[in-house]
Amino acid sequence: MARHDARNWSDCTKMIGLLCLAASILTQHGSSGQRVKVEPEVLSYPGQTVNLRCAFSDATGIQLTMVTWIYEPKEGERINIAVFHPSFEPNYPNSPVKGRVSFTPSPPNLASPSIQITDVKMTDEGKYVCEYATYPIGNEQGITYLVMLAKPQNLASVMTVEAGTKPVIVAHCESVDGRPAAQISWVTTANGNATTASKAGADNTVTVSSDYYMTPTAADNGKDISCVVTHRTQVKAESFPMKLAVQYPPQVTIDGYDNNWYLGRTNVVLTCQASANPVPLSINWKTMSGEVPDNVQISGKELKVLKVDESVNTTFVCEVKNSLGTTREQVTATVRETRLPVKGAQTGSIIGGIIGVIIILAIIGTVIAMYRKYKNNNGPPKYKPPPPKKTNSSASRVVNSSYVPVAEERPLQTQNYCIQNGEPVTDLDAYPDDYDDAGDGEHYFSAAPSGWDDPGNSEVPPPYMNTDNDPQDYHMGPSVSRGESFVSPAMFV
Repeated sequence: MARHDARNWSDCTKMIGLLCLAASILTQHGSSGQRVKVEPEVLSYPGQTVNLRCAFSDATGIQLTMVTWIYEPKEGERINIAVFHPSFEPNYPNSPVKGRVSFTPSPPNLASPSIQITDVKMTDEGKYVCEYATYPIGNEQGITYLVMLAKPQNLASVMTVEAGTKPVIVAHCESVDGRPAAQISWVTTANGNATTASKAGADNTVTVSSDYYMTPTAADNGKDISCVVTHRTQVKAESFPMKLAVQYPPQVTIDGYDNNWYLGRTNVVLTCQASANPVPLSINWKTMSGEVPDNVQISGKELKVLKVDESVNTTFVCEVKNSLGTTREQVTATVRETRLPVKGAQTGSIIGGIIGVIIILAIIGTVIAMYRKYKNNNGPPKYKPPPPKKTNSSASRVVNSSYVPVAEERPLQTQNYCIQNGEPVTDLDAYPDDYDDAGDGEHYFSAAPSGWDDPGNSEVPPPYMNTDNDPQDYHMGPSVSRGESFVSPAMFV
């Protein structure tokens, strides 16, 4: 048992050692990758000069022995293109860039052994490795990708096609000799699909082409379609707006016939409307009988009837022709004896107008009613106070001290009195209920002398002729029992 435990302990110790060794190797490799400083990617166009920089960032405790630049194409083997040892001159082995590559600055130094390549070509694209030989940690390297750019030549065109039932190419777009490959897309309202293909071009470039397929119809003619090319060398996408070119035979319609040709009607016109691609070569009018009536004038696409009679009671035919074919359209005219009644305004419009007028009148009525109600609530009362009640009491009426009658300034008229022996006559509505009977003046009855109707110079006028300006000097007669005659107080009119 102890022997078995010892064996397990030995296996665990070995495993831990292997893990530590792997961690040490990974740590050294990671740290070495960080010490060699290069640019991850360099862009260039053909014919330019590129600089590939390299530097060892921290050489403390490390001896730099030699540096080598290695070119690794996308397809092919690694090739040394530049080597430098402090004890020797720089060396440039045979390579695709020999004669165009050199260390910079010159003479180089191990701390920053950068190189430059002049007159770069599209085939120079690939991976460039700056590798150090050091002691005691061994080789260290950094990798730079040289990306060659070539601005493509972009072009687009539409295909002239005939309307049909099978898909055909209606537009073509190309991006020629670009690096890297361009991207092509389509923008259109037409119903179709695009196919894209690419092929190698000259000097390691790529040509991308795209075709737009659809089943063309007459309705597609003139629709907008655009080819959009996107490439790394362009600041923004390049767009090529175009219009589809679909050819089709003429499509013909006749306008102007209203089914109301009556005898005597003048100057009615039929118009032959035709659309076609290519444009129509000719537009011809004729009748089914073969003869055009004398009262008909033809001018291009218009047929004018000067005066409707029985001769135009026929079928008119418009014939349009282009390079793809001939199309005919016809209309049969029926001549009536009398004119058809003219249609009036639509019922819906009339009803809508009536409803609108009713709404307006309702609004006006509501406003007037509200105004009157407001005026009545804020104006003087419209009712009359109740008349005084007649009583048989012999007591004198109490005068309301708050009542102040106002005498009107108008001349007095001759008063006529008559003697009454029957029921006394009173005007209960002439004055308010209360009167002032506190005065000591005399009281006069209906049996007064007739001479007072027109008093003389020496006679005293009756109380109702009082000339005083005080309208309050009224005197009440004595209280009399029912059956006796009395005279009501004077009333000013």
